[in-house]
Amino acid sequence: FSNGHAYHINSISLNSDCETFISADDLRINLWNLGVSDTSFNIVDIKPDNMEELTEVITAASCHPDHCNLFLWSNSRGSIKMADTRDRALCDTHAKAFEEEDDPSRRSFFSEIISSIADVRFSRDGRHILSRDYMCLKLWDINMEAKPIRTIYVHEQLRSKLCDLYENDAIFDKFQCAFSNDAKWLMTGSYHNYFHIYDRIGKGDVCIEATKMPKKKLLGKTRLNLPRAKSKRPDEAASGDMDLDKKVLHCAWHPTEPCVAVGALNTVFVYAHADGKEAARALPMTK
Repeated sequence: FSNGHAYHINSISLNSDCETFISADDLRINLWNLGVSDTSFNIVDIKPDNMEELTEVITAASCHPDHCNLFLWSNSRGSIKMADTRDRALCDTHAKAFEEEDDPSRRSFFSEIISSIADVRFSRDGRHILSRDYMCLKLWDINMEAKPIRTIYVHEQLRSKLCDLYENDAIFDKFQCAFSNDAKWLMTGSYHNYFHIYDRIGKGDVCIEATKMPKKKLLGKTRLNLPRAKSKRPDEAASGDMDLDKKVLHCAWHPTEPCVAVGALNTVFVYAHADGKEAARALPMTK
């Protein structure tokens, strides 16, 4: 599948019909057929006639899990747009836009950078949308466009360090997010090889350090059965103690099983719960 994009591809999402998929770069989203590798259809194009007038770029895109005509994409200005290919071939106008107004008290030089959405996903039932920017994980109801139904501040402890993070380019890190198969849990990564699994409804937060030797485990039928690291939680530790070179940028949840995979440095860690016992496996990546 070549010659479909002129810019870096940031997202690929398989459609629910299992015959087509979308790919997105900074300015365009294309629709492909799995059986045709040399032709694609452009369904979103935000490239202005004059590039000096460019005010936003596409950062992520995702297909609806049930309706092959629906898809959404996020941009660098912190908004999420949903479109319907039944309306028109080129979806230059959106059906819905999910965007939260900025809090004037939190405005700063870095506001536009940290509000850029790095990843966006539908829940498996299509009822909710999960988005991740640098500071927050946001849960949206597809019927409520004005504001998210929940905001989780993953990196609030780093707000006072934004200047330092800007100087070493860490502020541009892109963390992915994921729903569990039943949409009851939300997952995203952080620094120091930590990743978080949050209870969608309650306030539960399972914080795990991606390591080959988990030192402590969390058991209980009412809680997610995954190992918990013994070291300090990142929100309890001083931000200066966090290793910014160790980070979990990529994560994925198995579509049917209680199993997650995260990428930390050059290793993929797979955490699973099988036969009532927890297991963690490290799979080193080789070039």
